[in-house]
Amino acid sequence: MISPLRAFLLLWLAGAGLRLTILAVPPVIPLIHDDLHLSETAIGVLSGLPMVLFAGAAIAGSLMIARLGAFTALLIGLSLAAVGSVVRGIGPSIAMLYFGTIVTAFGVAVMQPSLPPLVRLWAPKRMGFATAVYTNGLLIGEVLPAALTIPLVLPLLHQSWQWSFTFWAVPVAAIAAVLLLFAPRTSPAPVTAATRRWMPDFSDPLIWRIGLLLGGVNATYFALNGFLPDYLTRTGRPDLIHAALTALNLGQLPASFLLLASAERMVRTVWSYLACGAACLAGILAIVGPGNAWVIVGTAVWGCAGAAVLVLVLALPPLISPPEDVHRVSAGMFTISYSCAVVVPIISGLLWDVTGWTLAPFIPMVICMLVLIGLAPTVVLREKSQGG
Repeated sequence: MISPLRAFLLLWLAGAGLRLTILAVPPVIPLIHDDLHLSETAIGVLSGLPMVLFAGAAIAGSLMIARLGAFTALLIGLSLAAVGSVVRGIGPSIAMLYFGTIVTAFGVAVMQPSLPPLVRLWAPKRMGFATAVYTNGLLIGEVLPAALTIPLVLPLLHQSWQWSFTFWAVPVAAIAAVLLLFAPRTSPAPVTAATRRWMPDFSDPLIWRIGLLLGGVNATYFALNGFLPDYLTRTGRPDLIHAALTALNLGQLPASFLLLASAERMVRTVWSYLACGAACLAGILAIVGPGNAWVIVGTAVWGCAGAAVLVLVLALPPLISPPEDVHRVSAGMFTISYSCAVVVPIISGLLWDVTGWTLAPFIPMVICMLVLIGLAPTVVLREKSQGG
């Protein structure tokens, strides 16, 4: 039996590995843009590619978990994420950039449905807290590339965006090694018809509601990371890129730490979701409002409220599912969520290219937040009635 402290540390590291290589891209988008002469639509595709894989490969992750186990799937995903990140920098080449992004995103897509089953396996008595722990690691994994790439990593690597991808691949490979060395060796569960099931039950309306709720937050988050650098550059404020990306990602930490203590209670509270949705909408409006200070305030507010929704929704699968179905519910949630998220960066880029209006990319993000606010009560009330 794994000790709670060891379980939480390993889950935290696994969570960090989910985002280190993905969030290494936004800080170097202006450099990639200049070197490879990408259009805004192409930038939207680059930002949307991970979501395509997160959606399309989540079910493949569920199948891998059913056949090989959640821990093996996690190790495979970490390895693919590290290798793919290195491949992105070969060239510079548009083809290798996209191919490496696909490999990296496939690895993350495999990892994501593996963590809720590991939460149930390693921390069965504190699943809400364990989910908040690995989500805290995920958020730290988002903050580090956003906060360190521009002021530290790029100067260290002579402003090479290619080598910056290799730089962030190293800790992901190290996390895989640590997990391989220190994770518990458990006997495989008896193989039954239930444990071998891997296809999510898409007839379950709760999976759709959870997936759509998470989709609004994920779509807006990745679209913000993808378009903030070019938006600020086009509006004559490139000096705000580092501060805005850092605020967006660092702003997530207060909510993450707060929910370490209250996730299991807040997950069933309708006002938690409504308040977070309203705060997210206010954050976007502040970003596009007048004044440089409001950009930083808006990104920080959105990051905090968006992170709260993320933690609450990710806590649901291990709480509402029997052990043999956690990976299926998780995979279904991620498939629906990222199927929604994939179109938003592309639509944002197309709107910008077609209209030439710098505020155009934010229109789909505002719509996502309105959907979040409208859907939140039905999701929470449905879950509450099931959980009662």
